Amino acid sequence: MMSPGPENLPSMDEPCPMIDFVNLISGKWAIPILYRLILINGPVRFSALQRAVAPITQKELTRQLRLFERHKLIERQVFAEVPPRVEYRITDLGRTLGPTLDSLAQWMRTHGQSLDRKEEAAIS
Repeated sequence: MMSPGPENLPSMDEPCPMIDFVNLISGKWAIPILYRLILINGPVRFSALQRAVAPITQKELTRQLRLFERHKLIERQVFAEVPPRVEYRITDLGRTLGPTLDSLAQWMRTHGQSLDRKEEAAIS
């Protein structure tokens, strides 16, 4: 992978786009939820999504899904049944994150064992 050329680099006066990106996907569960929805690439029920990213709590999954829905990264469909059935699916906009998340996953597969995780264990 090549570094961006000087013509693609923001000036030091411009706000860093990575701040907005990190704010969008901040939270322990944001990336695993989005990545799972991208991999599934179809409708998924809340309970199946919760199992797929376990051990996330129902409250945290709901909070994250609402945020993604507000940003138009996912769609939520409620079916008028008893009990109500709710399905989520990634939008076309959300799907554009696929290559970025794939590259992060590949980086972890390649370099994850090289990371010094002693500090992480002490923090947990």
